[in-house]
Amino acid sequence: MAYSFPEEVLEHVFSFLSSDRDRNAVSLVCKSWYDIERWCRRRVFVGNCYAVSPEIVIRRFPELRAVEMKGKPHFADFNLVPEGWGACAYPWIAAMAEAYPFLEEIRLKRMVVTDESLELISKSYKNFKVLVLTSCEGFTTDGLASIAANCRHLRELDLRESEVEDLSGHWLSHFPDSCTSLVSLNMSCLGSEVSFSALERLVARSPNLRTLRLNRAVPLERLANLIRRAPQLVELAMYSVCSGITSLNLSYAAIPSSDLVKLISQCQNLQRLWVLDYIEDSGLEALAASCKDLQELRVFPSDPFGAEPNVSLTEQGLVSVSEGCPKLESVLYFCRQMSNAALIAIAKNRPNFIRFRLCIIDPQAPDYLTLEPLDAGFGAIVENCKELRRLSMTGLLTDRVFKYIGSHAKKLEMLSIAFAGDSDLGLHHVLSGCDSLRKLEIRDCPFGDKALLANAAKLETMRSLWMSSCSVSFGACKLLAQKMPRLNVEVIDERGPPDSRPEDCSVERVYVYRTVASRRRLDMPDFVWTLDEDSSLRYS
Repeated sequence: MAYSFPEEVLEHVFSFLSSDRDRNAVSLVCKSWYDIERWCRRRVFVGNCYAVSPEIVIRRFPELRAVEMKGKPHFADFNLVPEGWGACAYPWIAAMAEAYPFLEEIRLKRMVVTDESLELISKSYKNFKVLVLTSCEGFTTDGLASIAANCRHLRELDLRESEVEDLSGHWLSHFPDSCTSLVSLNMSCLGSEVSFSALERLVARSPNLRTLRLNRAVPLERLANLIRRAPQLVELAMYSVCSGITSLNLSYAAIPSSDLVKLISQCQNLQRLWVLDYIEDSGLEALAASCKDLQELRVFPSDPFGAEPNVSLTEQGLVSVSEGCPKLESVLYFCRQMSNAALIAIAKNRPNFIRFRLCIIDPQAPDYLTLEPLDAGFGAIVENCKELRRLSMTGLLTDRVFKYIGSHAKKLEMLSIAFAGDSDLGLHHVLSGCDSLRKLEIRDCPFGDKALLANAAKLETMRSLWMSSCSVSFGACKLLAQKMPRLNVEVIDERGPPDSRPEDCSVERVYVYRTVASRRRLDMPDFVWTLDEDSSLRYS
């Protein structure tokens, strides 16, 4: 006997499903569940702004309150995506402004956001609360002033790693005196001074402010006033304000190792640390001894292009943290040397890793002790860390490491590879073996047509594939577009139309992604071509 539940009951049940995957699975059960889930969905994540159109999202989910979206491929962070490629946010913001008057959150990553877009956001939503712009560009402090002046209920303003044109440091003074709702403010990416008096007033009237990330222009000696006005802070992107600090972002602060040791030893509750390599091995040893709750560590290079290291940071620092911090699950580590022995020790110490990203300054450096490839070390990482979701690799690597990855990294979702591998076999191992793979980014590897075409069906299960400076020919791109009509195959080549050269000539870049929108995007520049099912080029 079949039982049916009232829609209100199912809506309540569905509200406990926070995962997009679970919500999507529920919507496939039957038509009534699809309709109920459609109307009660409040948040949506769009992993690629070209994989779907604003109109399709609005038609599918008419009652959204929060939208998160990504634009350019991840390799844009390394200047591998040409200037002017696209990812303009305005068409999305304009469509949402009309369709979602009750929208409360917008989170954008690697998108072009203009002042016009910010002004439209500030005037379209009466109860707007959260604006997060990660690695975005195209706007100025005038646009931020619009957000400050008009978003009266703003809880979070985060400009992490965005490029903002500083026209005036007084944009903070546009927050009205009635604005007391701020919980998080991140303006660390700004270059010029801000109005410190306006900042003090804003902090003083924000009793719930927990996170404050300031730029280098704020003098350290003036922080004491801020600290006195906001004793409830648990995150401050400079110096610790209390033993309750759980997150420190010192990635812009050139603090010597001795001072960092003193600072870190007072932050026993630290869970996340972003820091420059000035911390050195000695600082990481102090971190391992003091911060047993550490979950995420990112160590950035102070001088990535320096010929000689000016800091004492080696693989031993990471080994120490892996030994001393039992909750560590996410690492981004820039260093100048690594060994298989160190990677094997790290893998055995921390099998709970979900993200492991290692960036050796010389991207093809071997094990500095044995001069062997680093295959065994990274093989130990994927074999021991069963829950690994994200992996970035550098160093001397052969096809052998990709066999390890294909055999063991069954939950891996994102893989970034550079200057690695011997042949197409490496790419074949990854595409045929990594069941959960969603994003694959490859640069300067000898991977080409054979593995790409043999695993074309796998690409339909992924979000995207980026390949630059590899051995993929224009002819293979045409065949891929023919075989997989639901994929968008973008050829990015600044030398001119790819059909003006022989078909076996390699293209500079190819970007492949699933889409349910039109294959022709309106903002396509003249160095990007998409391929139709009949293999003809579509021009901008």
